[in-house]
Amino acid sequence: MKTREFHFRDRDFARVRGLIQAHAGIALGPGKVDLVYSRIARRLRARGLRSFEDYLELVTADADEWQEFVNALTTNLTSFFREAHHFSILEEHVLRVQQRSGDPARLWSSACSTGEEPYSMAMTLIDAFASWTPPVKILATDLDTNVLRQAAEGVYPLERVERLPRGILKRFFLRGKSSREGMVRVRPEVRRLVSFRALNLLGGDWPLKARFDAVFCRNVLIYFDKPTQSRLLKRLHPLLCPDGLLFVGHAESLTHVTDIFRLIGRTVYAPVPCK
Repeated sequence: MKTREFHFRDRDFARVRGLIQAHAGIALGPGKVDLVYSRIARRLRARGLRSFEDYLELVTADADEWQEFVNALTTNLTSFFREAHHFSILEEHVLRVQQRSGDPARLWSSACSTGEEPYSMAMTLIDAFASWTPPVKILATDLDTNVLRQAAEGVYPLERVERLPRGILKRFFLRGKSSREGMVRVRPEVRRLVSFRALNLLGGDWPLKARFDAVFCRNVLIYFDKPTQSRLLKRLHPLLCPDGLLFVGHAESLTHVTDIFRLIGRTVYAPVPCK
């Protein structure tokens, strides 16, 4: 067995699990010991500390390091047009909403990571309306402030987009030159459709007022236990328009909250009216 650089005791792991579950609802199973060690060990090196115990004392006393701790344990796996069937459903839904009301559609990417999901939403609707200024407003939020900064910049390594159809690459991305060679940037017309904001889905009051026509909450619930999932979904329900749509990940199911959400398509749900 490889000797670890830092002493990492069972009680250290238990404390990490307790802190991240209390703050973000993320349930780290016993099999996540190595993942937790590798991610938090980077912070020990960055802060010049020699023990997890000292680091965890720092985390609870330093707001900036607390955010770094949360960022380190947040999983950010995403890609452009992931689960592609969702975007054709979104297109049809927004066209219907706009035709009926005439108002801009309000959309929320609730765990946007590095931005691929909300930018995919924006590109879909630019094409749907054949306009660089479609009648949509997209809010994109995430708990991890590091990935939010990346998302707002909209710059990605070329390999992150090389599997996209050539037409999408040509229309929506700019290739980097000189120091940015090997990178691409989302066109400013696409970036202008998305507003990025830090938000903890399990935190206090959400600073959200008007209802949304669609909410993407994909591959989020899998990190929570059932009671935490139910609590989050009950908070999402009143934020959806009566005919709004909730999109979840391919491995997620809402069978435990059928009183508030009904399945209408492949991992797409509609809110059940309150009695």
